[in-house]
Amino acid sequence: MSEFDTTLIHGGGVDDNNTGAVNVPIYNSSTYKYPELLGQVRWDYARSGNPTRESVERLMAHLEDGSGAYAFSSGMAAIHAVFSIFKPGDHVIIGKNIYGGTFRLINEYLKDYGIKFTSIDTRDLDSLEKCIQANTKAIYFETLTNPLLQFSDVKSIGKIAKKHGLLTIVDNTFLTPYLQKPLTMGADLVVHSATKYLSGHSDLMAGVVVAKDKEVGDKIYQAQNTMGATLSPQDSNLLQRGIKTLSVRMDRHIENAKHVIEFLKSDPKVAKIYYPGCDGDANFDNIKDQCAGFGGVLSFELQPGLDVKGFINHLQLFTLAVSLGAVESLAEVPAFMSHFEIPKETRLQIGIKDELVRLSVGIEDYRDLIKDLEQALKFA
Repeated sequence: MSEFDTTLIHGGGVDDNNTGAVNVPIYNSSTYKYPELLGQVRWDYARSGNPTRESVERLMAHLEDGSGAYAFSSGMAAIHAVFSIFKPGDHVIIGKNIYGGTFRLINEYLKDYGIKFTSIDTRDLDSLEKCIQANTKAIYFETLTNPLLQFSDVKSIGKIAKKHGLLTIVDNTFLTPYLQKPLTMGADLVVHSATKYLSGHSDLMAGVVVAKDKEVGDKIYQAQNTMGATLSPQDSNLLQRGIKTLSVRMDRHIENAKHVIEFLKSDPKVAKIYYPGCDGDANFDNIKDQCAGFGGVLSFELQPGLDVKGFINHLQLFTLAVSLGAVESLAEVPAFMSHFEIPKETRLQIGIKDELVRLSVGIEDYRDLIKDLEQALKFA
């Protein structure tokens, strides 16, 4: 198998055209011709399969070292497909600090259909194992939580899950396969909001699920084909184009994030910074062992009593917007934006204060980013 950066460019191709094109064509057809009645065809209907979509799916399977990948119309569609493989009465352990959209899906939809959930800090391995019940089927967590960037040990959780015959399901949106490959560490399914770093340009919505084994992958495909929330040929093409520059973009994201963190450490208005390795992170040794880097997202708290609205509204280069992982830098206040769905009492219990600001550091010149933060902090 080729090295990672080579696979980014050359992996996943579907060689079924005669033009010599170096890129997979965008196949817009919704249906495909049968050679004869009862004849065997590779493609029949676009919901069930599309050459352009298959190309990016094959690429993601290669990058994650999985048996198969499945592309969806959004990250939430991908997460929904994963949870759809469970039945009423099944029990799933989930991370205590999960994405707000996942929280809403679980609490406002899935629980009504009889799936049971226990929320736990997945960094606490002893407590996690004690939560396992006779009907437990899986452990679902994020490698780095949003927005506090708390790291969960994929290898250790995978061992616990395997011991009890459970699936390990990992949302690896923040790290991407460039920085971590959970399937090689014991995970069974990896979920990505491909809207973020994989696409990298804030110009499409997409989700991807990658399965380690074909048996589990077939269940995801069944959900994909049945529910129909598939990625369009046009967006499949955009996603594959974005993935080709993943490593060079991510290297710049990480480098810029380091400069921003050094600046924030020096400003007395900043109370705390959340990023792996900052402030003597207890899990830092495990993080270094399992990750090649930590991405371009960081969060920080302003000192109590400071005006987060004054700061955020005076940013000029950082765009006030949800989402993350794109070439442009974004800023948001999770309590009032990305995590607004979570009740305030619950939000405060997991550490998301009103003064918390999340930055998605882009690939601009880091000196301009620091100047923008410096001038905006004057209004806090």
